[in-house]
Amino acid sequence: MATPPSTTAPSSRARISARIGGIAESATLAVDAKAKALKAAGRPVIGFGAGEPDFPTPDPIVAAAQASCADPRNHRYSPAAGLPELREAVAAKTKRDSGYDIAANQVLVTNGGKQAVYQAFATLIDPGDEVLLPAPYWTTYPEAIALAGGTPVVVQTGPEADYMPSVEQLDAARTDRTKVLLWCSPSNPTGAVASRELTEAVGRWAVDNDIWVITDEIYEHLVYDGAEAVSMPVAVPDLADRCVVLNGVAKTYAMTGWRVGWMAGPTDVIKAATNLQSHLSSNVANVSQRAALEAVSGSLDAVAEMREAFDRRRRLMVELLAAIPGVQVPTPRGAFYAYPSVQELIGKELRGSRPRNSVELAAAVLEHAEVAVVPGEAFGTPGFFRLSYALGDDDLRTGVTRMAELLAEAK
Repeated sequence: MATPPSTTAPSSRARISARIGGIAESATLAVDAKAKALKAAGRPVIGFGAGEPDFPTPDPIVAAAQASCADPRNHRYSPAAGLPELREAVAAKTKRDSGYDIAANQVLVTNGGKQAVYQAFATLIDPGDEVLLPAPYWTTYPEAIALAGGTPVVVQTGPEADYMPSVEQLDAARTDRTKVLLWCSPSNPTGAVASRELTEAVGRWAVDNDIWVITDEIYEHLVYDGAEAVSMPVAVPDLADRCVVLNGVAKTYAMTGWRVGWMAGPTDVIKAATNLQSHLSSNVANVSQRAALEAVSGSLDAVAEMREAFDRRRRLMVELLAAIPGVQVPTPRGAFYAYPSVQELIGKELRGSRPRNSVELAAAVLEHAEVAVVPGEAFGTPGFFRLSYALGDDDLRTGVTRMAELLAEAK
C-alpha cells in the first residue's frame, strides 16, 4: 500500500541554531583527522597538525589511575568543582611553579583546557562585550568568545614583534565595550614567550583600564633558551581580582586524552563557573582526576626529560625550515610549535597550480609531499604554517625534508 503524502508543511525554521551553526570546525583537529585517515588508507603521511606530545603519560600517573579504578569512592559522583584534594594540589602546584598564591576554593577542575576556556568566557562575557584577541591566536578562542555572545576584536601581530602585541596596539583597539583581554604565553600557535617587562606593562594597562585578563598558561613548563614564563597576576598583583588563569595537565604531562584542566581566579567567578559546570557536565571523571592529582603532586623529572626532547626537535625544525627558499621562520622559545611565514611562496607555480593562499598551499603540501600542516588562516594570520614538533625526530626530519623538496619547485 502506498504511503499517503505528508500533509505537514515544511518548517521554515532553521534546523540548527545560529549560535551552534556558526561554529567553525577546529582546524587543528581537522588536519590531524585527515592525516590519520590518509595514513589508515596506506599513504605515508606525516602530520605536524596536532598539538599533542608523542610521549606516553608517565608511569606513576598511569599507576595512580589504575589503582583508583578499584576504589569505590571513584565510582560515584564527586563535587562539580573537583575533588577537594585535587583542588588543594592545584593551588599548591600553582604556587610552586609560577609563584601565584591561591586557595583551593579559587580552583575549578574542568574537562580539559578547552572547557576551562569556554567557561571563563561564558562566566565573564555578556552579549555586546568585546574581547581583545591578539593574533595569531589558538583556533578555539574566537569560537568560545562568540558562543558567550561576545565580539572578538583581533589585534594583529607579526614576527617582527615576536608575535606579541604592544600596549599601544591594545590601547588602540580598546573601546568602552572592551571587557576582557585574552593572553597566551608561551603561545599556541607561535611558540612566542612574552618578556617579563611586556607582561608587567600589559597587566598594569589592564588594571588602569578596568579590563579583565584571561591568561592561558598551559605551556608554562615548555620554555627554552633561558625564556621565562611569567604569570601576569604574579607580575602585577593588583590584577589578581580581575584575572582568570587557565591551565591543565595535557601538555606538561603528556595527558591530552585524560581531559583535565582548570581555571583559577576570584572566588565569585569560580563559584559562578562551578554552577555552570554543575549543569553542563557535572564532575570531571574521577579516575582522570586521580591521575591529575598524581601528576601535579609528583616530581617534574619526566617533564624535564620531555622538554629536553622538545628543545632538540625545536632546533632541528628551525634549522630545516630556515633552509627552504621563501620560508621565514622565527625561533620559537616556548610550547612546541614553529610558525613560519610562507608568504613569498603564495601565487608561485607548484605542480601545475598557483596556490592563492596558505590554505591552498597547505593542501598542495598534503597532496604532493604527504605532509600535513595547519594553514595560518586558522589562527587569524594568512600566509603562515603552524607545525608542531611534538613528534619523533625521524618523522620530523623526513616530513620537513619532503616539504622542502616540494616547495623548492615553486617558481
